Amino acid sequence: MTDITLCDVGPRDGLQNEPDTLPPAVRADLVSRLAAAGVPRIEAVSFVRDDRVPQMAGAEDVVAAAEPGGAELTGLVLNERGYERFASTRLDRVNCTLAATEEFNRRNGNATLDEAVERVRAIVAAAAVPATVTVSCSWGCPFEGEVDPGVVADLCERLVDADELVLADTIGVATPRRVRRLVERVAILAKPVGAHLHNTRNTGYAAAWGALDGGATVLDASIGGLGGCPFSPQATGNVATEDLVWQLERDGVRTGIDVDALVAITRRLEQLLGRRLEGSLYRAASWPA
Repeated sequence: MTDITLCDVGPRDGLQNEPDTLPPAVRADLVSRLAAAGVPRIEAVSFVRDDRVPQMAGAEDVVAAAEPGGAELTGLVLNERGYERFASTRLDRVNCTLAATEEFNRRNGNATLDEAVERVRAIVAAAAVPATVTVSCSWGCPFEGEVDPGVVADLCERLVDADELVLADTIGVATPRRVRRLVERVAILAKPVGAHLHNTRNTGYAAAWGALDGGATVLDASIGGLGGCPFSPQATGNVATEDLVWQLERDGVRTGIDVDALVAITRRLEQLLGRRLEGSLYRAASWPA
């Protein structure tokens, strides 16, 4: 099986749902540690309003203090103001996001679906770095329920000017066959396709294989299984980076990531956050010994 790109979204998607806000210096250190472990892409920050997502305050300070090594650092933006802030940093890639449904766009971005599409297209056109577009709620919406795969595919066709398209299972309702079929459908657009999967209903890791079977070349994951969405009721964590890397490497998919270093990072995060994390590998015995 061909190699893939793992993107760790823990410093952004992982921490944005935590009740405690970590200082920018601590978040920058997390980015640096992930890069040192060999993670090829890291979503370091999002450029959103501090009053809405205080966990992401000081994004510019995080970027300035992080030591990326050879990792590609990305930042998430929802609108033009977010992109203006992004453009003032040294980040390598912009991730523009919108939802596949009207109601989620209204609640998360204060825009209709058409308005969100135009926002994203404007950012992609203006970007001086590679642009990823992430379509959230690709398999289900907390407000509108089931999402028609044809709607998602048509939406991706409208966003085909992006350098990469990522399908996000925001509330953890995707299953392997559904993921494979939608990835295959979007891959027809001849753009790199990725999957951002949550493990809310314990299907995330199997769904990752569905994505690979469908032709995905990028998988998002979050250190320790941290994550969720502050605007989505009961949306729990992402697939854990260390668990996914262990699974992929054991089945011969090369990631270039030091899984033992990831486990050490997760154990440190457990101490920082003062709770047991969602990932499993960091609590398992070393094997082979």
